[in-house]
This record gives sequence, structure tokens and C-alpha cells, in this order.
Amino acid sequence: MSVTTDTSAPSTTGRSAAARPSIAGAVESSDKVASHLHPEGSFLVDDHPMPTGLEEIWRFTPLKRLRNLHKDAELVAGGCDLRAELADGVTLREVAADDAVVGSSGYRPSDRVSARAWAAASTATVLTIPTDTVVEGASFLTYRGLGSPTATAGHTVIVAEPFSKATVVLRFEGSAVLADNIEIVVGDSAQLTVVSIEDWADDAVHHSTQHARVGRDAGVRHLAVSFGGDLVRMNTSVAYDGPGGQAELLGLYFADAGQHLEHRLFVDHNAPKTRSNVDYKGALQGAGAHSVWIGDVLIRKVAEGIETYESNRNLVLTDGCRADSVPNLEIETGEIAGAGHASTTGRFDDEQLFYLRSRGIDEEEARRLVVHGFFADIIKRIAVPEIEQHLLDAVEAELRQTVGVPAVEVSA
Repeated sequence: MSVTTDTSAPSTTGRSAAARPSIAGAVESSDKVASHLHPEGSFLVDDHPMPTGLEEIWRFTPLKRLRNLHKDAELVAGGCDLRAELADGVTLREVAADDAVVGSSGYRPSDRVSARAWAAASTATVLTIPTDTVVEGASFLTYRGLGSPTATAGHTVIVAEPFSKATVVLRFEGSAVLADNIEIVVGDSAQLTVVSIEDWADDAVHHSTQHARVGRDAGVRHLAVSFGGDLVRMNTSVAYDGPGGQAELLGLYFADAGQHLEHRLFVDHNAPKTRSNVDYKGALQGAGAHSVWIGDVLIRKVAEGIETYESNRNLVLTDGCRADSVPNLEIETGEIAGAGHASTTGRFDDEQLFYLRSRGIDEEEARRLVVHGFFADIIKRIAVPEIEQHLLDAVEAELRQTVGVPAVEVSA
């Protein structure tokens, strides 16, 4: 099934954030987050100070390149064409901003850009997987920017009802200046995979907040892929609706000269016997390439018996790159099954290169094989064949641009 929706027309009918309805069944911990690193959420734009770059949540972001998304300049709805290819059993609809499904993830904007986008979006796109539905194949939502320099806002809600199973792929293409909120609601005992691919043109700016609420004994797998764009800043967060929930957050990014790719993650273990695993890998090449990865896991007092691990690994291919990687654990109870984190940033493994070259493989091909091997385990976990091949081709295209001798600048 293929559905095309034009969301390009500017709109001035976005509802005030203060007018949003209260959310029945919202995750209580989303109202007040006891994290030292994750600000309390609020729908009111004025509750979020204008960023200066000195704040913890903004200190790595080049604010001048946000194209005024964080300021008081007009932010309008639309700016992208939406094309949908839906698997059998999956439905898509557009609802008003005050519809009950909007906000059903329990998310409250934790920064000024997200709050502005929430207030400006006059409608939301809602994709639903019905109860007890096991979907064969993936559903695709492709957002294509129309090249307008006007800052725009969007809102998408993905609902996997109880006992359902599905895969949803979000693709961002073309040129746009976009701030959006994506809510992911996973019902009890449902299993949902969401793949978000940033494949923008070189001049695009995208600030995306993607929040998942995971029900009792449910599971969500979220894969963030960033290749395109001038500046991409993605905030991914998870909270739980009951015990037994599982979250796997995977990421893959490749920063070229001048690109800024920033991924910030927050896992809120607000229920007992929940699990999370975070695994992000990135490569960098070219002068001014900059990647940022901030991981934060909050384990609340009530979250006994949880298990969590977060990892970020960066591979620097040329001179002039910078990788910032900061893992964090905030633990309020000692009654946990396990918690840990790891972060590494470095050049090619000389032993790997030596081994391959000693087998008659030239240096350029050896480097290519090492990079493909570096990304392979995450790509294989996607389980969407056409996406896997697309990512392999994208990595290969990036590698064809690699020149020079690897060097590294690390900040943590």
C-alpha cells in the first residue's frame, strides 16, 4: 500500500502547548525526572531557557548552525512531503494536535526546540499496528524536505497495540530545516522495531526528539542511522509502563568534513525488572567532522532487578576530526542485576591492518574491510534486508571519500 501526503503548506493553526489535554495513563516519571543530566519536561516554551551553549544539554551543539530553531523566529508546520508504504494491517491517519493519541507516550519536551516544535505542529501523523497483529515486512514513512529555508515543525506518533509485532522505518531525505517530535507507544507484550534514517542533503538541519514508552513485558528496538545533513541532533529516550519491558537502542553514524552529528540518549528505568542495551558506533573523516554521543541511564529506587549496559565506539579515519563521547549512569538503588558502560575512540587497529596486508590485501582495501567489519554487527541486527543493503552501500560510498592518514582528537 502506498499513500502520499503533502504536508508542505505552512500553517498558523498550531495549538498552544498549554492547551494540550492531560494524558491519561502517562508515565508518571516523565513529569519530574530525578536526573542530574536530563531536565524536567514541560510543554511551555518559556519554561525552557534560551540556550547559550553553556548548558549541559547544549554545550556540544553549534547553536549558530541550528538556523534559529532554538530562537523565537517563526516555526511553522509542514516543510516535508510524506510518502507512506504500509504493510498489510497497518493504518495511517492524520489527527488534530489536541487528539488524545498526541502525548500518549507520556513525553514532555525536555529542551526549547522540542517544546517549540510541539507547540507549532497543528496536526500529527499517527501510524497504528492493531492489537494481536503480527506484520510481515516493514512499513516505511519517507519525509522529503522541499528545500525551503523556513524553519518547520512536525509530529509523528507510532502506536503498537498490545500483543502486536511490526517494523517501522522512518527515512528523512532532501533539504529542510526541521524540528520534530516522534512518539513511540509500545503496548503490553508488543514487539516493535523502529529504524530512523537521516539521509538528508548536505545543507539540511534536523533536530529530532524520539521517545518510547514500553509496556509490561513489551520490547522496543530503536535504530538511529545518521549519514546526511549539515547538522543532525537526535534525542532518543525510553521509559517503562511496567515490569518486564525491554529496550535495545542501536546507532550507526558516519560524519564527513564539516558535519555535526549529535546523539543524546536517556533511558529512564522507572519500573522493576526492566532491561536496556545501548550500542552506538560511528566513523569520522574529513576536516571539521564532529560527532557527539551522550548516554544517560537513570535507575530509580523502584527499579529493582533491572539490567542495563551502554556502549559507544568511534573510529577516526582522517586528520581533523573530533569525537565527544560521554556515558553516564545514575543509580538510586543497589538492588540491580547489572549496570555498566563503555566508550572508546581511536584509529584503525594496526594489528588488523598488518594481518590483512600480510595476506596480500592492499592498504586501501584493508581499511575498507575493517570499517565494514566495524559496522557489520549492528547492520545485521536490523533484520530488514533492503535497509541492510542500503546501509552497506552508504558506508561504501562514504569510504570512497576517505583520504589521508588516520589521526584522532578525543574529548570526554
